Amino acid sequence: MRILIATDWYKPVINGVVTSVVNLENTLRAQGHDVRVLTLSPNVHSHEDEHVYYLRSISINKIYPNARIIYSNARKYLQEIVEWKPEIIHTQCEFSSFFMAKRIAKRLDIPIVHTYHTVYEDYTHYFAPTVGWGRNIVTVLSRLVSNRVERLIVPTEKVKKLLRSYQIEKPIDVIPTGIDLRRFQEKYSREEIEAAKSRLGIPLSNKVCVSVGRLAKEKNDTELLTYFKEAAPKDCTYLIVGDGPYRDTLERQAAAMELQGKIIFCGMVQPEEIPLYYQMGDIFLCASSSETQGITYMEAMASGVPVLCRRDECLSSVIIDGVNGRYYENYEQFSEAFNRILYDGEYAFRLAENAVVKANEYTMETFATRVMQTYRTAICRETEQKMPSRKVV
Repeated sequence: MRILIATDWYKPVINGVVTSVVNLENTLRAQGHDVRVLTLSPNVHSHEDEHVYYLRSISINKIYPNARIIYSNARKYLQEIVEWKPEIIHTQCEFSSFFMAKRIAKRLDIPIVHTYHTVYEDYTHYFAPTVGWGRNIVTVLSRLVSNRVERLIVPTEKVKKLLRSYQIEKPIDVIPTGIDLRRFQEKYSREEIEAAKSRLGIPLSNKVCVSVGRLAKEKNDTELLTYFKEAAPKDCTYLIVGDGPYRDTLERQAAAMELQGKIIFCGMVQPEEIPLYYQMGDIFLCASSSETQGITYMEAMASGVPVLCRRDECLSSVIIDGVNGRYYENYEQFSEAFNRILYDGEYAFRLAENAVVKANEYTMETFATRVMQTYRTAICRETEQKMPSRKVV
């Protein structure tokens, strides 16, 4: 099948949308499909790189951190895509690339399947003066997009319920994003892990907590700093892997809490190094409740690292409390679970072992197979709608 994936976010950007897109693209291509990507250039120059079309764009960073918008229609590349004749378009974002995809779909009379990745209600502080205004904007945008596609894909029931609350009636398929399990289940040697700790200045005898992800206000990392300060023993180091608009604030907060030397802000690391950082951890921490699925939870689980996270509906089918991870809703719950995982080796081992088993449900192959089923359903539905109705005599 000829498949066009349209996304505002793509490599070298690192976030959950890019991870989902790249995993899907690679797996579909491995299964023999012809896949191309339409995305935004990181600058004002359009270019083509093998199967990827980068359309020139400009920054709209003041509206949303690192966001960009298409600067021209790049007719040359759009015409090339039209001549290639994709059979379906899979959009991944609700902005520039979506409207480019819509133009192509109209020219070719083909369906669009759209994945709704982001709970924008948790991001209204970037673009709206009040939460109420923000929800209204999000509702209108979500309806606008859904009315222009054949089917929607969401990663969890949490997102499906949210879209239904916006009175969106399009068919919605719940398909959890797949991850490359092999990357995270290949174990580093003790020597490699100790060498990495030494490079970062972590005493080899210390317990290590790790968080991975974009540093933004809605991720609730301030709570983890506060809880870590109160609950963590002296022989414990907290690795925060990632970057984002809230990093400077978090570093100032850590300094004000006198956590220098106990918290290490690693910044962005190369994707191929991420498994090593997970495996340095004795526990994975996350306080976000703005996730649609939480790929980092699954990566940590696949790496065999016990997960401790704030309870969130999106994780209801992923983490079973006390079986393959732990939830918390207040400091007392956090402190109890935190210290038990760090200092009850048998308990931590059992959580980690169960986590690896659960992570095996989220393979890229399963993900791609289910997405292909949605594509075929969308194409069949589109074909049925085009057929003239038969009059009964």
